[in-house]
Amino acid sequence: MREDYNEYKSLVNDYLLDYLPRVDAISNTLYESMVYSLTAGGKRLRPVLLLAACEFAGGNSVEALPFACAMEYIHTYSLIHDDLPAMDDDDLRRGRPTNHKVFGDGMATLAGDGLLNTAFEVMNKNLLMYFDKPDELKKRINAMYCIAKAAGVGGMIAGQASDIENENTDCTNELLEYIHINKTGALITAAVRAGLYLGNADDEMVKNMTKYAECMGLAFQIADDILDVKGNPEKLGKNTGADAAKSKTTYISVNGLENSVNRLEELTDEAVEAIAPYYDNAEFFRNLVRKLASRND
Repeated sequence: MREDYNEYKSLVNDYLLDYLPRVDAISNTLYESMVYSLTAGGKRLRPVLLLAACEFAGGNSVEALPFACAMEYIHTYSLIHDDLPAMDDDDLRRGRPTNHKVFGDGMATLAGDGLLNTAFEVMNKNLLMYFDKPDELKKRINAMYCIAKAAGVGGMIAGQASDIENENTDCTNELLEYIHINKTGALITAAVRAGLYLGNADDEMVKNMTKYAECMGLAFQIADDILDVKGNPEKLGKNTGADAAKSKTTYISVNGLENSVNRLEELTDEAVEAIAPYYDNAEFFRNLVRKLASRND
């Protein structure tokens, strides 16, 4: 498998717009709104994880591209909706005005809806190519179901709903971790598992890599909470201090900064330990989780 994160990222960026369906000229503003947020940059973490996991399991990352791009469509839709006035009401995302600031609340909502539906259109279209290859079809069905479940009311949406309900309330650490595990962690875990299914991983690899991804997902959100307190707005491409200003429940507000840093380190170590059986073969994933824990943007 590739060792350079940017190789996977470039592959995703090269194909990201290719899978978007054609839009009638009369609806071109919708298309522009979708593309605006898709091309705003970002780490492309979830599609990169899917492609890397596929190759790690012995699969072909190019064949997994429709699913990787679908992951980014789902993630981008969630960011567009999360930025809306009815949600987090943010004006800046990745150094640019948020979608609704450019296209209006209604069009931004529809752009998010469009990206979510496009994700499943792209994955379903890929399934149609393998009706005469049952084993290949099964891998893709497992991958798509994994992604759908993580994006739905048993995953990301559940986390978002709990996040909204618990603003301005006293929140236990258990509930906070539930929010983070679902709102952020579910799609990260799904990206890894979907890639493994596409690569035809065995059960032991799926088990170990799922543990890795779950630890990474929670660690990633804790790192985000820490960055909102002490990060550099110019490097982050968004305003800091927003969580505290809106009285949002975060790992920092519940546990304090020092305990949050300690928990981040603990989860990172657990993620590394989960993939220890794979030695140097897992170096990409080992380096990635450590880098994410220490990031400043």
